[in-house]
Amino acid sequence: MKNEPSIQVAATSPLTRRDFLKFSMLMAGVLALPRSYAGRIAQALAAATRLPVVWLEFQDCTGDSESLLRANQRVDPIQPGVTDPGVTDLLLDFISLEYHETLMASSGANSEKSLADVMQTYPGEYVVVVEGSIPSALNGAYCAIRGRSALSIVREVCAGARAVIGAGSCAFDGGLAAAAPNPTGATGVRGAVPGLTNLVNLPGCPVNVVNLVAVIVHLITFGEMPACDSLGRPYFAYGEDIHEECERHNHYEAERFALAWGDEGHRRGWCLYRLGCKGPATHNNCSRVLWNDGVCWPVRAGHGCAGCSEPHFWDNLTPLYSPLPDDDAAIANP
Repeated sequence: MKNEPSIQVAATSPLTRRDFLKFSMLMAGVLALPRSYAGRIAQALAAATRLPVVWLEFQDCTGDSESLLRANQRVDPIQPGVTDPGVTDLLLDFISLEYHETLMASSGANSEKSLADVMQTYPGEYVVVVEGSIPSALNGAYCAIRGRSALSIVREVCAGARAVIGAGSCAFDGGLAAAAPNPTGATGVRGAVPGLTNLVNLPGCPVNVVNLVAVIVHLITFGEMPACDSLGRPYFAYGEDIHEECERHNHYEAERFALAWGDEGHRRGWCLYRLGCKGPATHNNCSRVLWNDGVCWPVRAGHGCAGCSEPHFWDNLTPLYSPLPDDDAAIANP
């Protein structure tokens, strides 16, 4: 690579200079930045003090935490037999995960003290990642941790945060728990903590951990959160609809549709629109960033997009296997 940056990797870091450069190139691509920004990202990460992070988990299925955990080491496709750090390995070298109920060793009063210590030690410096919806009915009584409602916890912790990330569809707008009739009054972070100006939403069921890492990398590199749309979703990940980037898009334009699961069109990779694919109504970068360390995504695997990054998709875009109405363009641009 020409003009490679001068990067000093800490002696205690398990990461190599090569790791930093490859990771920084990946992040520049995900953030829709020119390749020339990779050097700036690498230098910022190498020089940064570890960012304190609090991960709050409320009314959810733990899918977003699972997405984080499964983005671990992977085999380097260029050099078979060589194991590369995955995005999670790299992320944990740049942040200090101070509190995460599913992952932390402490419990009970000790875990509560850990959370209080972060807020006291790093006021205005820590980042909050919220997973799961926040019940608001009955003053938040449907979800409580050590006698405190999720509603009161998220409001207190987010108030002192440098930045807040709503990870997954439940933290975005309540997700499945908020589907009609929504007996718990489930809502997302924006609904639970009105007026937040430092919130970035990363809807998806679950969140793609690459996008989560990219937001944190953007914060470390540029000192601010990425530009977002009116729903708080960063443009780099949600600025275009999945349909335009889909590898089956040419079949859509040629009106070649799979009409039944396993029919000839389905086997030949034709468009899944008639089988309920919600790609034309969905804004996300799944078809570019992919899943399972860049291996696949639902449409490539033969299943239509469910539209999980759109507002209240459980109510607005179901049944999952029914085609969109003819005015899908109106749905795609609410």
